[in-house]
Amino acid sequence: MLKKLAAVVGLLMVCVSAWALTDKQYSEVESRIQPAGKVCLQGDSSCGAAVAAAGGAAKSGEEVYKSSCQGCHAVGAGGAPKLGDAADWKARSAKGMDQVYSNAINGFSNIGMMPAKGLCMSCSDDEVMAAVDYMIENSK
Repeated sequence: MLKKLAAVVGLLMVCVSAWALTDKQYSEVESRIQPAGKVCLQGDSSCGAAVAAAGGAAKSGEEVYKSSCQGCHAVGAGGAPKLGDAADWKARSAKGMDQVYSNAINGFSNIGMMPAKGLCMSCSDDEVMAAVDYMIENSK
């Protein structure tokens, strides 16, 4: 009986010591389980430093084309005017550049489907217009 009681007391001491962390050990554990980052919205001052607006320097028209537009405009998917096809772009630009820019920014659905901003939601309106200009310039 005494052996069993000693075993139970010993086991209890081992279990309690596992939970009894020193302040230093507790701090180390706490620092290891901190989140890797913090989500801050533009205008939220609780994050410390000012939050950058959509990710730095503006992308060129060519960069936007290659990252978001190329998939459809390289092959004419869904009736998209193809890069390099002067006739395709002439028909679009005959409506006026304001209309072409508006269709690129807001989307257009008639014959095919042009999603708003070509699904580049991180692109500014100016970047989308630069992509349109790039495609037209390279389709003459």
